[in-house]
This record gives sequence, structure tokens and C-alpha cells, in this order.
Amino acid sequence: MHQMGFTSTDDEAEASVLGIIACSVRQKAIDKVYSRIAMWNKMKNRKSLLTFVSGCILPADQEKFLKLFDLVFPMSELPDLPAMIRQYGVVTPSSLMQQTDDDVLPQQAVEAEDSSSLLKPIQPLVTTKTGIKMNPASGIDGFWHVEPTYTSGFEAFIPIQNGCDKFCTFCAVPYTRGREVSRPSAEILEELKQLVNKGFKSITLLGQNVNSYGLDRKGEEVSFPELLRRIGEFGKSSGSDFWVYFTSPHPRDMTNEVIEVIAAYPVLAKQIHLPLQSGDDGVLMRMNRKHAMDKYRQIVSTIRDLIPEATLFTDIIVGFTGETDEQFEQTRKAMEEFKYNMAYIAQYSVRPGAASSRWADDVPKETKKNRYHLLTDELMKHSHEYNKSLIGKKMRVLVRGFDRKQGYLSALTEGKLVIRFASDDSQLIGSFVEVEIKSARPLSLEALCLNSQKIAVNP
Repeated sequence: MHQMGFTSTDDEAEASVLGIIACSVRQKAIDKVYSRIAMWNKMKNRKSLLTFVSGCILPADQEKFLKLFDLVFPMSELPDLPAMIRQYGVVTPSSLMQQTDDDVLPQQAVEAEDSSSLLKPIQPLVTTKTGIKMNPASGIDGFWHVEPTYTSGFEAFIPIQNGCDKFCTFCAVPYTRGREVSRPSAEILEELKQLVNKGFKSITLLGQNVNSYGLDRKGEEVSFPELLRRIGEFGKSSGSDFWVYFTSPHPRDMTNEVIEVIAAYPVLAKQIHLPLQSGDDGVLMRMNRKHAMDKYRQIVSTIRDLIPEATLFTDIIVGFTGETDEQFEQTRKAMEEFKYNMAYIAQYSVRPGAASSRWADDVPKETKKNRYHLLTDELMKHSHEYNKSLIGKKMRVLVRGFDRKQGYLSALTEGKLVIRFASDDSQLIGSFVEVEIKSARPLSLEALCLNSQKIAVNP
């Protein structure tokens, strides 16, 4: 969009193009899409406006979106967005310069945009509500090759894998994203090196199931632990100071080798997000998670042995179809056993298209809510205990910006624990500093910065 001459705005009333990146994982997110597009379509009575939607969309929603949005396309088709907008007839800053009869772009527009993607023919397949038909790319490669624009100068994300082959019964991702596809490791490593050379400090590898990376290209591509090892070796040889995270893994593919590699290299951050979803084997079987609690327990034990300083995050669903009080109690006991630093707890909601949508949603909403609160209380208790054990310790943190509390800066530890400290020194943002922990809350810490010379006095 920037290359087409557009600029971003936080005010929807100023925009001539409005878009949504959708998420079909939870119904609440899709409900927000319908609410937003209804408001945008009313705005069209007052101004010229183009709307689009992409991202993670189930077929049933896509059918409805075609009647509501001007453009509906998969993320793999993102590189064609400039051509879609022009073909729709929107006047863009770069298109104010008239094209020739031969459809040759002026030199300024060629420099602003990738002419190879703009001039290629558009073949019909995906239809918009006005009858314009767009060409979905053959795969996700086009998306990976779009040069990103960063909203931060020190935090970045690198997609390494797309899709999922696990087919958990509660999840719609395989039906919206497709099967697992691994990005070439050479591209990943090159992008990471460029980011590090530009001074980025926190880099996250992204995928629906990152630790199955390379399994779709056996013999042609490296494994996930080998990818991490190569990143670690680059960190060692470059002498650069940065942290690398990854999300989200699946317990079924989490090997001891992955944990061993993380333990061996300082740039591989000592924080692991390991989704639990349920602590009961029966529920895990209905979820089609393809692992039992014994497997999960072995993984956590290896993490504690090899990386004792690592923080542990998780995802949990309460109130899944058929979950009994006894089965929920197994999840609560698992929370007590593993003492997570953070848990993202969701109340189960039916997703049309997921296998579990064919089953009765038989756990009452009030029961789901009560279970949610019980697990949240459990999380707060163990997180607070862990955080209190850090009081008096010195830690290295990455400063991310100003805290909501006036006169304070907000930072993250290597384990992604939230810390704030009194300072008005904006020059610290985006850098590593040393702090001493002074007090602890269940999900946050307060510290004294040992680097800043400018400390704000805030009674």
C-alpha cells in the first residue's frame, strides 16, 4: 500500500481504503468483522470507499463476505493487491500519472511498485461482489516475498511456515490456511540476518505449528532444531545482541533436540510457549491432539532440567464439548503441576467448519465461565509466587516503550515477563538495560533501572 502512494491513518473517516485481516479461530473475532463491515458500508453513502478482507476465513464466511466486501482474497494473493485496487477503479496517488495505451507504467510508478506483479494478466477464479475476478497465487510463496514495513525498530516477526496438518477438532486453521508449507530456510536466515544487522533486538519466528517446520520437505529442507541451530551459530559468530522466539509449537512435534539447541545458544530466548489445551487424556483424544499427558509431562521435565531459567506459557480451552467436572479438575491439577508463568485461557466456542461443530456444545456458558475464573485464579497464584522469587535479582530487559503509569518505562525480560521502572529517558526504548527487581505482582514486576541516569520522581 505504501508503494502505491498510500499512507496509513488511525482515523477510519479519513481512509479511502479499509481492510480487515480476519481470524476464523474464534466466533467472536468473525462477529467483529460483520459489525465493522456493516458500519463501513454505511460510510459509502457519504464517500468513495474500497473495502477488502483477507486472512483466515472459512468457506461459509467467505460466501457471505463476497456480498459485503469489495475484495475478498487469500493471503497468498496479497502480492496482487495493487493490481486488484487499480482494476477496481480506485484512483491512487501513483495512478494519477496516466498510463500509455500499451499499459506501460510511467517511470515513477515503476520505481514505486513492482512492475512485474502489476502488469501480469489477472486470471479469473475468486470473484468479488461486482464481478471482478482475481487470481489466487499457486502457493504462499508470494506472501513471503512481500517486503514488510515495520512499526517497531527493534521488534520483528519472520514467517517460517504456513498451514497445519494436525486437524485438532476444535480448530478451523487447516480449512482456512491449508496444509503445512515450509518457507525455504535460506530465505528465513537471510531475513533474520538483515534484521539483526539493522539493530533489531527481538525476533519471533511465526507459524501455525513451527516445530513441524521442514517435515513437508524432508530431504530438501532442514528440520526445526537445525534451523534454530543455524540461527544460534549466526548469533555466536556475529557477536550481535538479540533474542529469538518462536510461536506456536505443538507438543506432538516438540523433541528433546529442540530444547537442547535452545539451551546451547544465548540468542535463543529462554521462553517456551507449549499449548496444553486440556490436562485430561480423554479430552485431548476428543480434541485429536495426538498426544497424552505423559508426553507433555516429559517435555516440561526436559525443559526444567536443561533450561531451568526458562519461563513457560500455554494455551488452554475450558468447556470443550463433553468436558466433565472431573476432566476439568485434571486441567486445574495440570496448572498446579506446571506452574505456568502465563496462560491464555479461552472458553470453548463452536467454529463452523471445525470437526467439533458437529457435536453438541453441551457445557453451559455459566460452567465455562466458572472454569475460566478458577484457572485464572490458579495462574495468578503460581505466577505471583514465581515473580516474588525474583525480588532482589538483577535482570537484563528489553525496553519497549512508555508504561501506562506516568513517569515509567515498560520492558520485557528474556522470558517475556512484564517489567516497569521509573524513568523518563526515552533513549532507552529499543535497548537492553539492567534492572533490579523491587516488587512483584501476579503478572508483572517493578524494578529499579541500573542504566538510566534520568529517573523520574513520581510519588
